[in-house]
Amino acid sequence: MNKIRIDEFLNLAQQHPVIDVRSPGEFAHAHIPGAFSLPLFSDEERKVVGTAYKQQGRALAIKIGLDFFGPKMRPMVEEVEQIINNQCQLPTANCQLPKTVLLHCWRGGMRSGAVAWLLDLYGYKVYTLAGGYKAFRNWVLQQFEKPYSFKVIGGYTGSGKTIVLHELGERRHTIIDLEKLAHHKGSAFGDLGETKSPSAEMFENELALSLYEVKDSPAIWIEDESRRIGNINLPNTLWETMRRSPVFFLDIPFEERLKYIAEEYGKFKKEDLASATLRIQKRLGGQDTSTAVSHFNENNFIGAFRILLTYYDKYYKKGLHDRVNLDELLTIVPCSRVVAGENAGALLSVFQSHIPGAVQEQTN
Repeated sequence: MNKIRIDEFLNLAQQHPVIDVRSPGEFAHAHIPGAFSLPLFSDEERKVVGTAYKQQGRALAIKIGLDFFGPKMRPMVEEVEQIINNQCQLPTANCQLPKTVLLHCWRGGMRSGAVAWLLDLYGYKVYTLAGGYKAFRNWVLQQFEKPYSFKVIGGYTGSGKTIVLHELGERRHTIIDLEKLAHHKGSAFGDLGETKSPSAEMFENELALSLYEVKDSPAIWIEDESRRIGNINLPNTLWETMRRSPVFFLDIPFEERLKYIAEEYGKFKKEDLASATLRIQKRLGGQDTSTAVSHFNENNFIGAFRILLTYYDKYYKKGLHDRVNLDELLTIVPCSRVVAGENAGALLSVFQSHIPGAVQEQTN
């Protein structure tokens, strides 16, 4: 059994399974992405052991823990066997490597130590994370403090920023899709068609690993986002880095954006669209809200989104101009319509020439 630091742990995690022995509740809240849950104690058992430790001392807590642990030993070994066997069936697996597992609990203490002892006894090579999940969380927060070479894809609502971002990814450019990590598209309508958003902590874990994988890239493409995506706040330091990064603004005519957004969101139930509109009633205004909802009820998506797009344009324009040194950061990318391939090509062409501040008056 070997205790290793976080950088070595994450490096080994690219080849070997990570086993999280914390309770199911702890794992469900947030965990190291890709880890397998193999709880030493259930949530209730963890509570019993913790209470005994505080009220009656370490020795009794250990004895109670052993009572819980004993019947689970064989099932835990067999579950780890299954995890490794399943991984060996993956196309990229190298099953000639020694049977190695990486373990962690909350602080790298007794829970990971007990399971590490069991798996070592069975014959596995076992590494435990020094400091446990808490050390990983400290590492996560450190990632947001680092400088990154972000290139921000800007544009009013309906500009197809996301499809351009994905097109860049298809062309092997480095991207980070913040909305995909958040399971939210960033507006009052952003949760439509999405699965449940992760906890803020889990979002940070996923984001930190994404940044770690591309940290040395000379250009990391991301979408222009507000500080908040759905229920998730972007880490402050990282968001400030984004706000200081070059912005490539997809300049697309209003009517083209309106047509695109109506097609994209017209597939959702009109009741859901109306409900999303009501969530921004205070900012949109009573009359515009009532009119937009009426348009949705009448299946007039163009009419409804004309009102909403006008509102979001004002909102985005304020955020765009609320930057220090915008004149130095902003580059316009003229586009005639919302087409991923065309606009990605135009973006890359402008990026390669990269004349900051070109034709800025078009966004005024």
